[in-house]
Amino acid sequence: MKGQMPLRAALSLFLLLALLVGYTSCTPQASPTPSASSAITDALNRPLSFTKPPERIVVAGKGAFLLMDAIYMFPQAPSRLITIITGAQRYQDFLRLMDPELTEKLVLAGDAGPEQIAAAKPDAVIMKSYLSSGLGQSVERLGIPVVYLDLETPEQYLRDLQTLGALFGDFQRAESLRAHYREQMQTVSNALNDLAQADKPKVLVLTYSQQGGATAFQVPPLSWMQTKVVELAGGTPVWSEAAATGGFVTVNLEQIAVWNPDYIFLISYNQEAGQVRKTLAEQPSWQKLKAVQSGHFYGFPADFISWDQPDPRWILGLSWMTSKLHPERFSNPNPFQRIEDFYRLAYNLEGTTVREKILPRITGDFP
Repeated sequence: MKGQMPLRAALSLFLLLALLVGYTSCTPQASPTPSASSAITDALNRPLSFTKPPERIVVAGKGAFLLMDAIYMFPQAPSRLITIITGAQRYQDFLRLMDPELTEKLVLAGDAGPEQIAAAKPDAVIMKSYLSSGLGQSVERLGIPVVYLDLETPEQYLRDLQTLGALFGDFQRAESLRAHYREQMQTVSNALNDLAQADKPKVLVLTYSQQGGATAFQVPPLSWMQTKVVELAGGTPVWSEAAATGGFVTVNLEQIAVWNPDYIFLISYNQEAGQVRKTLAEQPSWQKLKAVQSGHFYGFPADFISWDQPDPRWILGLSWMTSKLHPERFSNPNPFQRIEDFYRLAYNLEGTTVREKILPRITGDFP
């Protein structure tokens, strides 16, 4: 009996250790939560520190509605954004498709100051980076963190989507969106891969506006999305010397006639671009232009928002423009399916919703 006691003790110890090991291996292990403080770097290359992911987010400043469209590509947006910005191209009608309670949010004017923003008690404020030295600094002085985004060019879109993914703690969603944009751009690039410079048509992008009976035409700066899309679509911007820097530059019909481009793409934010294009094309002065004579004068498409802007829809504008400039290289046999695929991936909208709520709104010379 005495010789058996050590053996029994050893067996007991062995069983105890086996039970402990088995329990440890079967116990669910909590997956680490990404740290917002270590992951977020904004458009100004500033690391931002949050003790927890922001739950009350305000989007502020000029151009905020374009930021809102990008932010709503993340499913966390409806519950975390606590304000909306007034006005701007019916963007609220679109966001209500993802957020039925949008109208219950606090309304801020586009020019809301730091005190109005602070009154919303946000955990973080998102705004365009060019506002950093003005509104941004004023908000930061109140102790409110500001996340700056650009979202002005294709390259900035890929970078800033990653920042939004970090802000919402949804890196998988950010990568899915980035992959879609890269894939669509690569499809265009592959189609135009061996396109010679001499085969790139001369292109003019014009915005049209009318106030007080006066008509104005403007061209975008070279660094803006509208110009970048022309270049990606295999065109040569003819206005490069007129708008090197700054904002939109006003041009007259005499200058347009001097450029006499192969293609003209007309943008109208307040009127239907296709109808404006038809009206202009009937005027004798416009009928002298090469683009009008050849039938290469187009109104830029829009649904709730025009597709030319630094809005998530710019990728639709790129595909459409490429199909107009190089139809022999870039076939678009089912453009409506492309739109349906975009809205399903970008905003998780069902095909029925897209067909009933978005496709009927498309204006301009589409497809």
